[in-house]
Amino acid sequence: MTGTPVAEAKALYEAGRYAEAEAEARAVSRSRPRDDAYGAVALNIAAIATGAQGRHTEALATYDEALPVFGRIFGADHWLTLKLRSDRAQQMTSLGRHAECEAECTAVVRAAVRGTGPEMARLAAAARNGLVFALNAQGRHQEAEALAREALAAHRERDPMSLVLRLGLARSLNGQARHEDALTEARGAEKLHRSLPDHQRLPEAGAVELALATALFGLRRVPEAHRQAAVAHDACLASFGPDHRRTVEARTLLERIDGTRP
Repeated sequence: MTGTPVAEAKALYEAGRYAEAEAEARAVSRSRPRDDAYGAVALNIAAIATGAQGRHTEALATYDEALPVFGRIFGADHWLTLKLRSDRAQQMTSLGRHAECEAECTAVVRAAVRGTGPEMARLAAAARNGLVFALNAQGRHQEAEALAREALAAHRERDPMSLVLRLGLARSLNGQARHEDALTEARGAEKLHRSLPDHQRLPEAGAVELALATALFGLRRVPEAHRQAAVAHDACLASFGPDHRRTVEARTLLERIDGTRP
């Protein structure tokens, strides 16, 4: 993307400056001709940046605006169009539309595994991650665990995708009250998170601490759980604002922990 009309918006997003990234991306999108590829990509960046600010309904509306444009420009089966569908589906989880996310991520996985090349392989992993989250959100933790382990076995790189899959696995184990196993996975995710460059760590701000806090609370290690939940909440609030799904989850967990303390 270096030297393109969307380079600035992408750089702002990677720096965690989500409001500025959204404004820049929307300005680029408005300035481009209809069905221009860079205008479409700018709209995609705007959707991602809007979601990162916790404005999930607006983010989904932007994805809905972008999807037919991607279909016209790149084609329904192109990996960029499929990735947009995966990202859009995962935004649904932030609005409680978990069954819809499950159905769409399943469809994207099926399309991706029919394709070839590294982009399709990464896309399949990303859609499986969305599916893991949707299954966990519906209380289907054993299915989520099996899928997360399958996805991790297929995706060997130590990268942000491995990180989110490990966090999904930890969530599934916490959901089954297997908190020692969840803590082990969360510790592994913590180590991986620390090894990533800054711009790859920012989208998962607070996520590792949230997984750790949930496992520690399940193990009745309340002071440790409280410390991790407080760190998670502060990180999410600073990065994404008060209305982001992860900020709300961290705040809810912190309140639960506080309710058990004398």
